Amino acid sequence: MKTKFCYILVGVIAIFAACTPRPKDANKVSALPPMYPDYTDITIPYNIAPLNFLLRNDADAIEVMARCGESVLQVNKRGHDICFPIVAWKKFMNEAKGKTADVKVSARINGRWVQYRTFKWQVATDKIDPYLSYRLIEPDYEVWNHLQLIERCVENFEEHVICDHNLVDNSCMNCHVYGNQDPKLSLFYVRGKNGGTILNRNGKLRKLNIKNSQMISAGVYAGFHPSGRHGAFSSNIIIPAFHAVDSKRLEVYDTKSDIFVADFDHNTIYSCPQLSDSTVLETFPTFSADGKYIYFCAARRVNLPKEIKKLKYSLCRISFNAANHTFGTKVDTIYNARLKGHSVCHPKVSPDGKWLVYTVADYGTFPIWHREADLQMINLKTGAIDRLAIVNSNRSDTYHSWSSNSRWFVFASKRDDGLYGKPYFCYIDRAGKAHKPFVLPQKYPTFYDDNLKSFNIPELSKGKLSFNAVDIERLMKKENEKFK
Repeated sequence: MKTKFCYILVGVIAIFAACTPRPKDANKVSALPPMYPDYTDITIPYNIAPLNFLLRNDADAIEVMARCGESVLQVNKRGHDICFPIVAWKKFMNEAKGKTADVKVSARINGRWVQYRTFKWQVATDKIDPYLSYRLIEPDYEVWNHLQLIERCVENFEEHVICDHNLVDNSCMNCHVYGNQDPKLSLFYVRGKNGGTILNRNGKLRKLNIKNSQMISAGVYAGFHPSGRHGAFSSNIIIPAFHAVDSKRLEVYDTKSDIFVADFDHNTIYSCPQLSDSTVLETFPTFSADGKYIYFCAARRVNLPKEIKKLKYSLCRISFNAANHTFGTKVDTIYNARLKGHSVCHPKVSPDGKWLVYTVADYGTFPIWHREADLQMINLKTGAIDRLAIVNSNRSDTYHSWSSNSRWFVFASKRDDGLYGKPYFCYIDRAGKAHKPFVLPQKYPTFYDDNLKSFNIPELSKGKLSFNAVDIERLMKKENEKFK
């Protein structure tokens, strides 16, 4: 019976193989395939999930052949999309690691085959951190339908829910950030009457009220000290405002903002005059890789919202001594907004301490609706600025997060349609050169066409989180730990 079943299975496979269209007398063209997502001529990590795609034409059959030396990955399929078998994909990626693969796509259109120009996949030996977290949210102002924090494995298509608004009294939550790209060190904030900062540290979940009587609000934007004991937070009074033109839709600005450091061991808050100047708006704190500096953004206060276009933030830093919780007395300006003519937000230092990537826009600190918003990278040793021309698009390119080996970063981009933010990955080689970015692969090539959510604040992590949405639901029923 077993032998009979095997013969039947082999026969079925043979029938399908015989019925799969193969290119014949293909007309070679110089154009690249009309592929979506655009995975042509990119650098990819060997541990990335299959780059499934579709062709935006009338193709009714496709053949894809990727070749790297003696290794070949070939898929023939009816229709206009391609999904690579994950086992064959991983085998090919491992064999192509550190090499370049030539990829040839052929399509049958109106009964005739077309062979497009061959493109390349450079398969880096540097892996990317295998997990990515993000907030899935409608890009529609202050209203949401189903808000979740998600963790996705980028090596395959598995995902799980970190926090679900249905399990936390329909409360909104902000985005999930890591310390050292470590799944045992992260936090996010749940709003609402029972809300608080959810701290995940060394396998323990805590709900914190990180605020004292001197602060204008609880912590908003955060960055971890490398030790994990401290976090730098901004304290902001945030005002949303609507534009009359549809190109920008929504503006968000601070009327007050300061920066402080929280000690998670002793529930104590520390600050200094240089980070709580009433004439200056300080925000977006992040620690240097060695923990000796806090980088942040600062702008002189202006008359808001009337003078919103004059609100320009510089990139600054101040020293910090974690041993005795003291700050330096001098603030260094790394990027002068007045001289450069742009406004800086979202600074992040690479884990090796060599680079700092940030967003620049014409003004303000809320660039997701600014078409001119771009990423830039500064060499922290030389001060040289790379405008990352190969990375940026003609639409908003903003918030980013580094991989733990400093060779990759992920960022949010609205380049496809100007409305929905998607996570794109970029390779930074050892010389500091940026390579063409590519979007997070999905199991089904039509996913991004059908998806009606933005991927907000994408963050990379070295491993899988130890908690899920049910754990957060339980934690929300507990009292907040207070700070002094």
